Amino acid sequence: MAGHSKWANIQHRKGRQDKLRSKLFSKFSKEITVAAKMGDPDPDKNPRLRLAVKEAKSQSMPKDNIDRAIKKAIGGEGDDYEEIRYEGYGPNGVAIIVEAMTDNRNRTASTVRSTFTKNGGNLGETGSVGFMFDRKGQITYPASVGDDDTVMEAAIEAGAEDCESSEEGHLITCEDSDLNEVSTALEAALGESESAKLVWQPNISTEMDLEGMTKLMKLIDALEDDDDIQRVTANFEASDEVMEQLS
Repeated sequence: MAGHSKWANIQHRKGRQDKLRSKLFSKFSKEITVAAKMGDPDPDKNPRLRLAVKEAKSQSMPKDNIDRAIKKAIGGEGDDYEEIRYEGYGPNGVAIIVEAMTDNRNRTASTVRSTFTKNGGNLGETGSVGFMFDRKGQITYPASVGDDDTVMEAAIEAGAEDCESSEEGHLITCEDSDLNEVSTALEAALGESESAKLVWQPNISTEMDLEGMTKLMKLIDALEDDDDIQRVTANFEASDEVMEQLS
């Protein structure tokens, strides 16, 4: 799940992610298998696979699991997976994008629709909320990698669009098509990043109070618990106080 790019909003879910680590690993495995299937099984020659492996490693997925997922692709598994995007509205009119990878389109569509309905949401048509988000590349570094100016300079040099720095770390944004190039250039300047991935970045956000956020998190948790769902993004904005009361 990701909302507006406030660090508190992104990071507060880490505890829950720890509890769902095995579920997370199976989602990474699926992404790695599909990425390896679509291109070269060598991450150095396949940008999508390289980023999928990096994201899995950033969540401490064991190397054996990663190798096994790549071998599945080489062995012919992963043929049936189809990538589908669903769009809809949650409580308080929050826009939500759900990215799925499924071998049964009807099952997934039915589950997503009923999950939205049961949790005060409403599944819309494709494109119904997409205009409220921009597709971007997002690269994160720990604060220890350098001061704000050093990282900003490296980001500009690498061709990034923006760099947000805080005591938690550095969040660098670039065009989606430039992600591989920018992350490679940044690694040459700053060393290996914590994470490099494609995200849906809200360009319009909805301010949420505690009650709204509680309902929204219930919907997002229910969506994320489904094995076919890879990622859920919502365009919420919430104060640090509200986020602290949630976690």
